[in-house]
Amino acid sequence: MLDLKTVRERPEWVEARLKTRSGHYDLTTFYALEAEKRELQAKTEKLQARRNEISRAVGRMKANKEDAAELLTEMATLGPLLKETEGALRTKEEDLQSELARLPNLPAEEVPIGPNESGNVVLRSWPEGFKQTTPATWTPLNHWDVGERLGILDFASAAETVGARFTFFRGAGARLIRALTAFMLDLHTLEHGYEEILPPFLTNKESLFGTGQLPKFEEDLFCLRDEPFYLIPTAEVPLTNMVRGQIIDESRLPIKLTAWTACFRREAGAAGRDTRGLIRQHQFDKVELVWITRPEESMEALESLTSHAETVLKRLELPYRTVALCTGDMGFASAKTYDLEVWLPGQGCYREISSCSNTLDFQARRMKARLRRTETKVVEPVHTLNGSGVAVGRALVAVLENYQQADGSVVIPDALRPYLGGISLLKPTM
Repeated sequence: MLDLKTVRERPEWVEARLKTRSGHYDLTTFYALEAEKRELQAKTEKLQARRNEISRAVGRMKANKEDAAELLTEMATLGPLLKETEGALRTKEEDLQSELARLPNLPAEEVPIGPNESGNVVLRSWPEGFKQTTPATWTPLNHWDVGERLGILDFASAAETVGARFTFFRGAGARLIRALTAFMLDLHTLEHGYEEILPPFLTNKESLFGTGQLPKFEEDLFCLRDEPFYLIPTAEVPLTNMVRGQIIDESRLPIKLTAWTACFRREAGAAGRDTRGLIRQHQFDKVELVWITRPEESMEALESLTSHAETVLKRLELPYRTVALCTGDMGFASAKTYDLEVWLPGQGCYREISSCSNTLDFQARRMKARLRRTETKVVEPVHTLNGSGVAVGRALVAVLENYQQADGSVVIPDALRPYLGGISLLKPTM
């Protein structure tokens, strides 16, 4: 949520930043609600002052044994009117907060301005000098063909058992998912200093509001029919909300958390897109990274978090590029985002495999998550960051497409072999 003080004191700057976002956002409704709230507040304060004035006067008159009937009559009339005005003021304040919650985060000043993904900027590629070449004597296959020939991806059974956008991972496919997950968690906990968490896969409305999924993205969430719970769309939700409502001593920061979870999304806006394969599933695995930091350290933390996700791809020896998202392509809660896009030779393009974002104090204000400064004891919002470290299913896609051989076999990356009992090659079964 945006800082109310900033919106009030710098409205022109806030509006200018909002206009760089995709979608239509302005402060017209906010201004109207703010004016109505001020009017109600002035009326309420005037009535409260008159009530207090009458109360004091009645006290004096009774002490002097004077007749206070006229003032008591006015007090009797004033009571219901004040109650009504105070109720209207509370409602208007709630409306104002709801309008503020509708507005996205403001892009950081250094974020490139653009209307959509066409305005994104490629910052670097790995390995340096990588060329998007294809073999001269054979054509790389899409991962779904590779996986089906290996007998490790079963889309047909999943379609019969559940429906579209679900997959059975069979045999070595299931082991590869486990291997990728364990490899990433070991890397982030043992080398990058994260605390591993195994959170619930269900969450409540308050948590989803805190990280910005509600109310804007409700149509993309799976909600339980008989309970007020949602399936998590990402581990960012439970991990970040671990500090909701807390005041954290500055000495505890930064807090760095990682988790493997299944994630669940309706993909409501993706009709007709990526209908085959593992790129866009209703259920998928992801290893998430979350930081809770001091405000002055969050931009440096974003660079560190992004480098940790990049290390996963480097260890797996998967070609990728790092992209700075423009203002029109960033997520609702983000102030600055880097996407990691992995090269997929079977599709002949780069595809996102991780998105790393700094939300500044946007989520913290929604969650009421704060820090207490050690010396001054000042309490202020923390900054929160999140990123995929990385999406497990998409990592499997990248391994299948980048390590496939002309005979249909797939070489296992060196980094995964210890997690697969030394298996170095998967051979086709069909």
